[in-house]
Amino acid sequence: MVERVPMTREGYEQLGQELKRLQQEERPRVIQAIAEARAHGDLSENAEYHAAKEQQSFVEGRIRLLQDKLGRAQVIDTSNLPNDRVVFGATVLLEDCESGERVRYRIVGADEADIEQGKISVNSPVGRALIGHALDDAVKVKTPSGIREFTILDISIR
Repeated sequence: MVERVPMTREGYEQLGQELKRLQQEERPRVIQAIAEARAHGDLSENAEYHAAKEQQSFVEGRIRLLQDKLGRAQVIDTSNLPNDRVVFGATVLLEDCESGERVRYRIVGADEADIEQGKISVNSPVGRALIGHALDDAVKVKTPSGIREFTILDISIR
């Protein structure tokens, strides 16, 4: 059975754009670089040729990975989800019960996670702990620095 990869519509589109860029821009650029390096003669000591072949290997590997993820993608339509509980795609405002610090996270697929943009993976300790909880719930999260407790102040769905 194929393991599905959950992602938001935005995450799916971003991976699709990266795949298109790799196929239409990077792949031809690398092929051209290999052709130019071959024209220089002896390939055994041609650093440009070896660098271009290494780049080609990276680009082709990334293309295969993206094709696999997009093929297994389960795009979750967040527009119809209820906002009374934390679900995949929800944006959650939390308050640390100890420090009073507030943080806002959007729960997304693993490939979309970017803590600097406030996006955390549904598979992360915080993401897993929040799923299914409601407004004003206190949620304990096991983190590398110990157990932290958060209160859910707001839940919104885009």
